[in-house]
Amino acid sequence: MYRIGVDVGGTNTDAAILDVTAYDTPSRGVLASVKTSTTPNITTGVQDSIDQVIAKSGVQKNDVLSVTIGTTHFVNAVVEADARRLTKVAVVRLCGPFTKQIPPFSDFPADLKDIVNGGTYYVDGGLEIDCREIVPVDPMQVRETLAKIVSTGITTICLVGVFSPLDHAGLHEERCKNIMLEANPAVTIVCSHNIGTIGLLERENATILNASILAVARKTFRSFSKAMLNLGLRCPLYITQNDGTLTDVATASETPVKTFASGPTNSMIGAAFLAGLDKSRTANLETEDELSGKQILVVDVGGTTTDVCALLPSGFPRQAPNFVEVGGVRTAFSMPEVCSLGLGGGSRVHQDEKTGDVTVGPNSVGHFLTSQALVFGGDVMTSTDIVVASKKQILGDPKLASHILPEILTAARRRIKKMLEGVIDDMKVSSAPVTVLLVGGGSIIHMDDLENVAEVIRPPHHDGANAVGAAIAKVAGEIDVIEILHESDEKAAIARLSQAAIDAAVQRGALRESVKIVRIEKLPLAYVTDRSTRIIITAVGSLAPPNPSTSLNPLLAAVDSMAELDAEDETEAPKEAKSSTPSGSPVKPSLDIDIPTYRPTVRRHVWYLSEVDIEFIACGTGVLGTGGGGTSYYAMLHALDVLRRTGQGKMRVISLKALQDDDRVGFGSYYGAPSAMNEKISSGTEIQTAIDTLDRVLGNKGFNALLADEIGGGNGLAAFPVGSHYDRPVIDGDAMGRAYPTMEHSTLYIYGQPIVPCAIADGKGNVSVVMSAESNARVETMLRTTSIDLGLTTAVVACPLPGSAVKQLAIPNTVSQAWYLGRAIHMARKAKTSIMKAIFDVNPGKLLFSGKIVDLSRGIAGGYTIGKVLLSPLLADEKDEDSVASQSSATTATATDSFSHISIVFQNEYLYARRADAEGIEGEILCTVPDLISILDQDGEAVGSQDLKYGLKVHVIGMPAHPLWTSKQKALDVGGPKYFGLDMEWTSVGEYTIPRSVIDDFNSEEI
Repeated sequence: MYRIGVDVGGTNTDAAILDVTAYDTPSRGVLASVKTSTTPNITTGVQDSIDQVIAKSGVQKNDVLSVTIGTTHFVNAVVEADARRLTKVAVVRLCGPFTKQIPPFSDFPADLKDIVNGGTYYVDGGLEIDCREIVPVDPMQVRETLAKIVSTGITTICLVGVFSPLDHAGLHEERCKNIMLEANPAVTIVCSHNIGTIGLLERENATILNASILAVARKTFRSFSKAMLNLGLRCPLYITQNDGTLTDVATASETPVKTFASGPTNSMIGAAFLAGLDKSRTANLETEDELSGKQILVVDVGGTTTDVCALLPSGFPRQAPNFVEVGGVRTAFSMPEVCSLGLGGGSRVHQDEKTGDVTVGPNSVGHFLTSQALVFGGDVMTSTDIVVASKKQILGDPKLASHILPEILTAARRRIKKMLEGVIDDMKVSSAPVTVLLVGGGSIIHMDDLENVAEVIRPPHHDGANAVGAAIAKVAGEIDVIEILHESDEKAAIARLSQAAIDAAVQRGALRESVKIVRIEKLPLAYVTDRSTRIIITAVGSLAPPNPSTSLNPLLAAVDSMAELDAEDETEAPKEAKSSTPSGSPVKPSLDIDIPTYRPTVRRHVWYLSEVDIEFIACGTGVLGTGGGGTSYYAMLHALDVLRRTGQGKMRVISLKALQDDDRVGFGSYYGAPSAMNEKISSGTEIQTAIDTLDRVLGNKGFNALLADEIGGGNGLAAFPVGSHYDRPVIDGDAMGRAYPTMEHSTLYIYGQPIVPCAIADGKGNVSVVMSAESNARVETMLRTTSIDLGLTTAVVACPLPGSAVKQLAIPNTVSQAWYLGRAIHMARKAKTSIMKAIFDVNPGKLLFSGKIVDLSRGIAGGYTIGKVLLSPLLADEKDEDSVASQSSATTATATDSFSHISIVFQNEYLYARRADAEGIEGEILCTVPDLISILDQDGEAVGSQDLKYGLKVHVIGMPAHPLWTSKQKALDVGGPKYFGLDMEWTSVGEYTIPRSVIDDFNSEEI
């Protein structure tokens, strides 16, 4: 009853063998572990490591239950944009008229796009958020599309159906796949519902990457299979995945993208197991209840880097929030949240000749440690030499490091200690002491006690934790659906879905009696009135032993059939993944410019937008989104695509003062729910359809300029492509100065201008016109009902207004405000200076708090997502230049030390910020709507309320609202706290000043 785990790294291949009947022993059943150099030929390297560990343990091969292998081989092909290992992929979207606003490959780096882009095709199909069909699949259209693809020489296809993950069988994608395979069995097809979850662009990107590495993945797994065949092993072969679970080799061959981060995850899982965290009682941790209240961090020290990950009470790593970039491509699938540091056993130690300062890393001798380090006869001082010279370990020849000066030893040890404390603090979520599980071959560099660390556990076989993690990896089943919940059936729905997750785990090979639910996450959807909630449930269990009454293992026949594999099937060893800036990133044009000297193009008071301007504005609209307004990222991709196709001249901005009183100003914004619009991406025609319809109804002949309904979030950029379509300018201003949840939250309508007649349209050409209503609130409910019926991916266009009214009632210069905010953030980020100082140099406001999210709750009321987030303060060592001021910014004479936290309530947008204690009991009010409250991550990117995650380190800022919101009670009645049911008065963070104008600052009278 033995299991073997193997982890194939760029430098070393580790292997371990465990006795599954001896997990309760001090060694946790580990009989033997070995570390060998990764060979140029993977087959040989894996074979040698398994052979050695079997020989070392004395186990008979027939008694081995399974072999599990983890590798980071495939991610390197993407990171390095290696054309030799990547295949061109055709993308077929099942979407009907939708999603064309953002084509596939839109955010791929240029070099990677050139390698893998095999064309884009749109066909009928796809689902609404409630699983209604957008349009049925058309078999003839599918066959015609396949013929076009094959005629270009492309044979690898990825199918991406709108909302396909919500349909358990991936009905449309699978039907389309079957039609294609019937017509041409030689093509290779990957369905997106097998790769990722909701969020079409990120799931599509991951599916493209998966399809592009299929050939090299299959070759690699054939090599692993051949190694087992050569060894005479006839047990099942499994592959570890990013989330710490395993899958069979056949499935992994079809979804290699799910193995990208398996190496670090194996180390985390192995460390938790070796330390006994899976047991109810251990020598170090008393009970499971105690474990759930502890902070457990795994610190994995290698030769070059230290990786730190927080463990959940389930024993699995905390997952990275939101999306993950792989090779510069934005993707969304389960990846552990890992903080890496350039510190390892091979880190170079250097003393500056002038200052005498001692540094450790980030450069490393890597796998040349045994030839270049002093104790091994080399001439490079490394952290390992510091350990040996400090008499903490005996390695090589200690005499060769005896000449290191005591002051260098002291300084280097102090530096190593400080670096470890820093990376550990980065992963903390509270000031509570931490238990550190120290693993990895380089873990000997830990020599001194660490501050705020309760204990450091170096478990047995710590240097082989990655292989142990592979050997004991479990099987998972996950359910990710959207349910319409009612008070009477929520518990029943959770129970039903939990059982489905358990059944899925068992079907994948888990022992039923071992399966437990480890995650239940409920995410209410915004802007819906039927309590639609996305529910994610994960069940995990131990791998069941093979059933002797059936075939020894499903892979055996496949392994035997590969006995004649020749040299062509050998795969080169993986190289260390490179960390580099994406080449030719289409979403980061500012990387190629000197930001301080960049000047936008403004001629005769008309601002002609460039790609860099769009990037800056998108960043700024995120800040002004105050937690809502939808994603600026998708809107930026759309605007960039239109700008590149139509040229710079048509996308332009004018100031409010350039309007004539009798000019007709048009409006238009996307309207629905971010949860729907990020999946069923707009067609790009919705606003134009609504504008044209309203013009026909009113008998208008176009308009002179466009004004954004809200500058916050995605709608802050929505007017630019529309203005380009009609060849009309966009006004430097908007009707909110921020983001708000409803149409009636507009200064234009609060002060008496009409919303109606207004039109709502979708991408299929459905249009509804509201001619009149009893109140602005009634207009909102009528539009919301229609939007839900149309699938929540819609656009609304309100009644055009005269220039005289817009000049008086719009918030001025907010496009410029977004630009200046975005430029400031990008400039500070690039120069590595204070982002908060850069923001407040260009915009009035206040840093309210810097901290970590330690509690988060969400619910639905009146169709809107409501919730509260609690942030704890940063520790002294965690504070950077941006957060030092937060203590004084959020503290007044009436505050007490017990109110050291901050709580923020949101209804899509952030409504107020209050001081609080560690239990969430609230005190002093710091800021309320209509003033702007924004949450920014460490890089200055805005964090929407839908993206709040436990453990995220953030800054909270407040910015004053325009007097149109605060000078009249009727405006406060709509935009202030009481409108949202809050029993508090408006609390401001300061005095409003009109934002600077890009047009005025950079105008040139030259043509």
